[in-house]
Amino acid sequence: MHMKSGAAHHPVEHVATAFDVTEEDFDAAVVARSQQTPVLVDIGADWCAPCRVLEPLLDRLVRGYNGAFLLAKVDADENMRIAGRHKVRGFPTVIAYSRGVEIDRFHSAQSEGFLRKFIDGVIERHAAGD
Repeated sequence: MHMKSGAAHHPVEHVATAFDVTEEDFDAAVVARSQQTPVLVDIGADWCAPCRVLEPLLDRLVRGYNGAFLLAKVDADENMRIAGRHKVRGFPTVIAYSRGVEIDRFHSAQSEGFLRKFIDGVIERHAAGD
């Protein structure tokens, strides 16, 4: 693969704010990235009706917050160890990571108002270094 000279020195114009995560890349994609930007980990499954309600809301919010937080999506059926590691008891479960550690979580589908309040709290705690 041929790269243009100097390409490595130019910042990427758009970094994805929502992305899929697997067991193999969880630490790099979530834990490490949460050092700079809070990451919400949405653990769900295709067969889960509340997951299908929550996902489009989170997708819209992550776009609206313009990079203030990242959204990592985990398919629990394909990544059971992630769900087990986090002691997930039901789907969806959304876990907030900041500075390499879990700082908050919620379960089940929630209203947009709840989600905004949750996200704002996570962003504030991250900015404060909590």
